[in-house]
Amino acid sequence: MPIIETTDLTKIYFLSKNRKVIGLNKVNLKIEEGEIFGILGPNGSGKTTCIKLLLGILFPTSGESYIMGKDPFDPEVKKNIGFLPENPYYYDYLTGPELLKFYGRIFGIPNEVMKNRIEELLDLVKLSDAKNLALKSYSKGMLERIGLATSMINDPKILILDEPTTGLDPIGCKETRDLLIKLKEKGKTILLSSHFLSEVERVCDRISIFHRGNLLNTGTLDKLCLQYNAKNLEDLFVKSIEEFDKQNPI
Repeated sequence: MPIIETTDLTKIYFLSKNRKVIGLNKVNLKIEEGEIFGILGPNGSGKTTCIKLLLGILFPTSGESYIMGKDPFDPEVKKNIGFLPENPYYYDYLTGPELLKFYGRIFGIPNEVMKNRIEELLDLVKLSDAKNLALKSYSKGMLERIGLATSMINDPKILILDEPTTGLDPIGCKETRDLLIKLKEKGKTILLSSHFLSEVERVCDRISIFHRGNLLNTGTLDKLCLQYNAKNLEDLFVKSIEEFDKQNPI
């Protein structure tokens, strides 16, 4: 059984009585346990809508989604998910350990467990030396890494990351990429939404391409490049979107 699965998942935003926007259109996805799965697409393609539906932040207009075989609104499911939004907000005057403790209390993690887990996570994201610094003095890369740590405070089976490398320099991107590979080796399933094609190309086992709320295709990079006669992911991305627009003019 796939760890994440959707069946004809659809979200329609009704802006007024006679105006609506299709956020997601009958999307069918199957994500296997232990893989890094990339969701690609231009801005407004439906990536974030799909993630919010899987997280239970939005209600679907129609269709279904399952996480670990259960409804995404099930509290037991939510205990096994870690989420990093694109633009998280943190309290500037908390330190990294204080932020992690704050999130740990939300999950009801016992203090004796939390202390060791905070130390392990800070070491994992290479922030042990910054444990006494307030978040307001963190760099963009450090904030991204503490965000990843907070998404793992509950030791989730599934990590859902929305644009985790936005605004990072090449070193920050590499550090995030290396961390994702480490997490996969630890058995985590990672759903990664991004429009940074080079990063996705390097870490993802399979990818899906979204456009105008539609899921265009899903598969390994090699398989999809062969299907579209594409040289690389960038070429595949452009060709798949151009083909869809040609067949479905606005």
